[in-house]
Amino acid sequence: MSVHYTLNLRVFWPLVTGLCTALVCLYHVLRGSGGARAEPPDGVDGGFPLLKVAVLLLLSYVLLRCRHAVRQRFLPGSPRLGGHAAFSSRHFREPGLSILLESYYEHEVRLSPHVLGHSKAHVSRIVGELVRAGRARGSPGLIPGGALALAFRGDFIQVGSAYEQHKIRRPDSFDVLVPLRLPPLVALEPRSLGEEPVLAPAFRGCFVCALKAPPSPLGASGGHWLRDCKPFADAFCVDVRGRRHLSATLVLRWFQSHLQRSLATVRYSLEGRCRVTLTPGGLEQPPTLHILPCRTDYGCCRLSMAVRLIPAVHLGDGVFLVAPPPPPLPSAPLLELPEGLRAEALWGVNTARQEQKLLSWLQERAAPGACYLKCLQLLKALRDLGARGLDSAAATQWGRILSSYVLKTVLLAVLLRKGAPGQGWDEEHLGKCLEELVQFLRDCLLRRHTLFHCVLGPGGAAAEVGPLPKALREAAPVDLLAAFDGHARELAAARLLSTWQRLPQLLRAYGGPRYLARCPPPRSQRTQGFLEGEP
Repeated sequence: MSVHYTLNLRVFWPLVTGLCTALVCLYHVLRGSGGARAEPPDGVDGGFPLLKVAVLLLLSYVLLRCRHAVRQRFLPGSPRLGGHAAFSSRHFREPGLSILLESYYEHEVRLSPHVLGHSKAHVSRIVGELVRAGRARGSPGLIPGGALALAFRGDFIQVGSAYEQHKIRRPDSFDVLVPLRLPPLVALEPRSLGEEPVLAPAFRGCFVCALKAPPSPLGASGGHWLRDCKPFADAFCVDVRGRRHLSATLVLRWFQSHLQRSLATVRYSLEGRCRVTLTPGGLEQPPTLHILPCRTDYGCCRLSMAVRLIPAVHLGDGVFLVAPPPPPLPSAPLLELPEGLRAEALWGVNTARQEQKLLSWLQERAAPGACYLKCLQLLKALRDLGARGLDSAAATQWGRILSSYVLKTVLLAVLLRKGAPGQGWDEEHLGKCLEELVQFLRDCLLRRHTLFHCVLGPGGAAAEVGPLPKALREAAPVDLLAAFDGHARELAAARLLSTWQRLPQLLRAYGGPRYLARCPPPRSQRTQGFLEGEP
């Protein structure tokens, strides 16, 4: 493959000016140290004056800089233009910038398959032992008799970008669902909250689960069933509008304590391979299992990893309810819940199995060498570049709006509109495909398009992912960006556009090998909002 180099005028002309000035100074020093010489006749210059040469070089540099600024301001497709004109492919038509993007991907974004494979295998072994120990322990002492207690089902499900081949940077964080087994006398009746008349948009993707009697012969009728299930209902349920509902908060609290007891059982057997600690997440986050390499571990991939262990209740067809649900936004506090609806009863939904099937379905129909997953990785990297220079509050808001799940949904929405990744998604059109994703995301932020959940509701991709539980088929479509107000979305869209326009400069500033030191942004820039300062 041929390599192309571009001339950086910002470096070239100051370098030429300094070099010529040094040569002129050296000439005058050597000329003055050569001894007395005959004075030249009047009116004859004895050499090139230093000031004259320096002024000529400086004027040349200023003229070239002015010419470059005029071209940037008035050429078609300039970044100063708004609207769709700002998304021209100008960046990727410039010589060397596609190579710069590829270099940034290789050094900063791409994960080593070897390291990722070792990390996933290590996580699978540790979590497997922990879950098996939790299943063997059961739930002694929590409910008299133990038959109506929750328990680990005995397996675990690995979800997230690391298992969908689009994780970036480091394989140091993973998500694992731990399915729970309900007592035989308990069945659930899930219901989506999308049709609630007065409900903040942040909660429209949540579910509630009422208890009901299972089909005969296990179930009892009327008061007998309620009496038999009373120990379970008292331990794990809350009242919602006159019915007992499974509480995500109570289940999460039990799950964390049960994990702690299970970890104490296997900690000794793991000491020779790694050090394992469990950090409870409270009532707003699932617990995190920290896996630290042991000093005696001489493996090739000695990484510290954080594994989020998420309690999950199986609804059927590979769909799980998870606790806790996604945290509400500051603009949608829990006090805004309708009367009679309790925050402890809210569950989130996880459709990772369906999304993996959808990605596999697209992979089967994609052209050879399709780069859509690479585009998703670069889109995540673009988001991270846009977060540079923001203060902590602005960076948190930026990360909430452009979450990894939102970016993955953007990719799926663009691909499903076309049916499958065609010839236009090969490596030669990487820049153009990335541009299409950025433009669609900006349109969604500006409400020109609606970014629906790819599975929930009648508008989801049910035909491609197979059967779904009734509660999901009947759920209202969920707009993933509806929870954010218009001002925050406009700021995010402007920040996204600004980051895209300065992508070549950002790639040059933050690209390169990973061992190069990264200079932190100036303090004045870290206190600015979405639109101010360089990211």
